[in-house]
Amino acid sequence: MIRKIFPILAALALLVTACGQQAEPTMSPEEVQGTAVAAAWTMVAMTQAAIPTATPPPPTETASPTALPTFTQPVLPSPTLELLVPPTATSKPVGSCEGPLNVAEAGPQSNIRIENDSGGTVTLSLHLPTNAHGQCGFLTYYLTKGQKLVVSIPKGEYYAFALIDYGKGKSGNASGYINNRVGDSHLFVVKIKQEVIVVP
Repeated sequence: MIRKIFPILAALALLVTACGQQAEPTMSPEEVQGTAVAAAWTMVAMTQAAIPTATPPPPTETASPTALPTFTQPVLPSPTLELLVPPTATSKPVGSCEGPLNVAEAGPQSNIRIENDSGGTVTLSLHLPTNAHGQCGFLTYYLTKGQKLVVSIPKGEYYAFALIDYGKGKSGNASGYINNRVGDSHLFVVKIKQEVIVVP
């Protein structure tokens, strides 16, 4: 009986095998190796991308102290000499405002009357920052107690500073601003008081 069943089983096996699912194709060893290497490199790249970079923070700016402007007191000649004429034109480096004012090249001028009401002997310095004619510098005048002096100065806004000698070792100073405007053609008065210089 086995002999009769065996051919039937063989035919049935052949039929089942022919009608069944196809087997999956297999990869060659080279393909398996290439796939493994590609997967390894992908993992390495993703790991490197996930590592944070050691970028230093940007430097912060620190404020540096800025020196304040200072008023440099000019070296003045002895008070016994009296200067009644404005200083003459001098040559100085361009942009230097620490020397005498070049009056000849400083543009139009007008007269002012300086009155010493301080009660002492005065050394007056008028400082003109750069004006419309590109000139700047100092004018210096000496006035005895109660003296009035008429001088001609170039147009511009001056910073005025007076050293006052009261005698017997006592001294003081006064300061203020003098604006000799371009449109002004009249004589105006500058009064030196004990602590301030005013244009009434």
